[in-house]
Amino acid sequence: MTTVFKNFALRHLGSPIMVRVGGAYMAEQISPTPKQASYDVVIIGGAMYGSSVAWWLARNPDFDGTILVVERDTTYEFTSTAHTNSCIRQQFSNETNIRISQFGAEFIRGFRDFFDGDDRVPDITLQSYGYMYLADTPEFAATLAEGQKIQAKLGAATQHMTPEAIKADYPFYNLDDIIAANHNRINEGYFDGGTIFDWWKRSARENGAEYVENEVTAIGVTDNRCTSVTLKSGETIHCGMVVNCSGPRAVLTARMAGLTLPVEPRKRYTFIFDAAHPLDRDLPLTIDPSGVHMRTEGTYYLAGCPPDDDPAVDYDDFDQDHAIWEQKVWPIIANRIPQFEAIKLINSWAGHYAFNTFDQNAIVGPHPDVTNFVFVNGFSGHGFQQSPAIGRGVAEYITYGSYRSIDLDPFNYQRVVDNKPFIEKAVI
Repeated sequence: MTTVFKNFALRHLGSPIMVRVGGAYMAEQISPTPKQASYDVVIIGGAMYGSSVAWWLARNPDFDGTILVVERDTTYEFTSTAHTNSCIRQQFSNETNIRISQFGAEFIRGFRDFFDGDDRVPDITLQSYGYMYLADTPEFAATLAEGQKIQAKLGAATQHMTPEAIKADYPFYNLDDIIAANHNRINEGYFDGGTIFDWWKRSARENGAEYVENEVTAIGVTDNRCTSVTLKSGETIHCGMVVNCSGPRAVLTARMAGLTLPVEPRKRYTFIFDAAHPLDRDLPLTIDPSGVHMRTEGTYYLAGCPPDDDPAVDYDDFDQDHAIWEQKVWPIIANRIPQFEAIKLINSWAGHYAFNTFDQNAIVGPHPDVTNFVFVNGFSGHGFQQSPAIGRGVAEYITYGSYRSIDLDPFNYQRVVDNKPFIEKAVI
């Protein structure tokens, strides 16, 4: 089952949490009631980031505390995790983002090894068709060339390409307006994110992390310390640390602790289509200068884009806008790849980015004043590819008080206070 259709199925599961066993999903009931009255770490949100942090923390032999993961809806139907297209790239302009994605590729390729060779755990394939960034202006071409140098310095295989080189490898593109591109066929492409999420969640629980289907309605703060969380069911749970993994709802969680956070839900659209005249080779994840992207998805193709008008939306607004397909996406992909003039829409959906309005990059780590409140928020579409490294880093911070593998301090909350954005030029 391809990533897209697996995710489509996951979004329509019933109320119990679903665990994949032997290729099939089996229902597993999750209690709403915590077993204890106090936990060392309370993680608010149990989707990809909550489960990544919980898994890395629970498997760390140096962490001997208790973990509670509070997830409001264990069907995960409307989470960003359920709507992900599970892509990974090294084509960033900032060294921290590049190193994070390099570890993400290492994690995907060695997935079973990270579970200590557990023979229940499947291998994950990274489909390395790469990202193809197309530039139609000298300014954007220069940005791509600059990015390629940074990426190559860190060991990435990104190539800066002329139109002639692009045409030689991918003759189906219309390149009349294109003057350059960047492409990388190694450790860059897409993967089965749903399986990774399943095993993080399952293994975290096997290693002692407790999940409840409930909702945090209040966070107690005394003397700049989070001391408790109150659940919708009425229990007050004492805590040593609170970790905000609430995705697009992260600002609501922060407000409960009296904190602000520049994160809001933004709608992103995905379309699956069939082509009457399929391409004779895999289509890289192609980022058109218009902002529309497209790639191979099994025997079909996937396309996506933001809306031209991109406001914050309601947390429960997942309505599809079919005019975007008719008026924007289809004309652009048919122009870029003439063979896509005759295509048929198979499926579509809208999901939410946890969009960081400050600089469109993650906010990770403790609040500078309420230091036992930890942010894992605002990934702005980079979430799944960054979740292995970020989950590991946050677990290191909780256990040791510092990052040990990759320095995640550039993502700290203090930059928001100081109005010093994290600069990343390669944002889709």
